[in-house]
Amino acid sequence: MKQTAIYAALVTSLVTVTGFSTPSRAETGQVAVVFTKGGFIIGVGGGEGVLLLRGKKYPFTVSGMSVGFTIGASTTKFVGHALNLRGPQSIEGSYAAGGAGGAVAAGAGAVQLQNANGVILQLSGPKVGAEVSAAVGGVTIRLK
Repeated sequence: MKQTAIYAALVTSLVTVTGFSTPSRAETGQVAVVFTKGGFIIGVGGGEGVLLLRGKKYPFTVSGMSVGFTIGASTTKFVGHALNLRGPQSIEGSYAAGGAGGAVAAGAGAVQLQNANGVILQLSGPKVGAEVSAAVGGVTIRLK
């Protein structure tokens, strides 16, 4: 009998605590971006993309620059996910990136970026062009 009372008290406590906890508001969206980059030593690029969140499309622009060894030009069509979104506006901001990659005729690229809002972009896609880079850079995303 005493164990039943303790069990009931634990269940009641758990239900009470669960009822008062707030669910996480972070969401995950789908992202598609076309990014073109070119340069010699300093690479400059830009493109456009769209965020799909809660069934709505939010177009955005992407601009970026890298400093380091960069020769050539390429276009990458990225698709992936935006994690930790707190609404469409949280995708805006500067994202830092670093790494090495290259494409001759066709290849593949993958990147994971994070902005100051805590949004993480996990993107991958085919690269077309002739570009080799070992550079550190970043991109800035702005909603249209």
